[in-house]
Amino acid sequence: MSSSPYSKTNFSPDGTLGILTIRPVPAYSDDALYTVEPQYHQRPDLLAYDLYKDQKLWWIFAQRNLDVMEDPIYDLTAGKQIYLPQADKVKEELGD
Repeated sequence: MSSSPYSKTNFSPDGTLGILTIRPVPAYSDDALYTVEPQYHQRPDLLAYDLYKDQKLWWIFAQRNLDVMEDPIYDLTAGKQIYLPQADKVKEELGD
């Protein structure tokens, strides 16, 4: 499974990373509406680890909740409600 949000982004001829190709995270009917708890305030890495056993999937929350989050770190605040994709759907989307 490639957990990087940049895995679909091409490299330029000089070897540098090209323009970001967004990896969308689709909405599913079984996504859980979750109220961010204080221990995850501005810590999407901790939430990703606890949910998906991979802290590198921190970007999933911002991509799934584009209507309430612009910044994947600073917009993850205690008390905010976001949708959380199920772990099996995340693995399927990422190709694992």
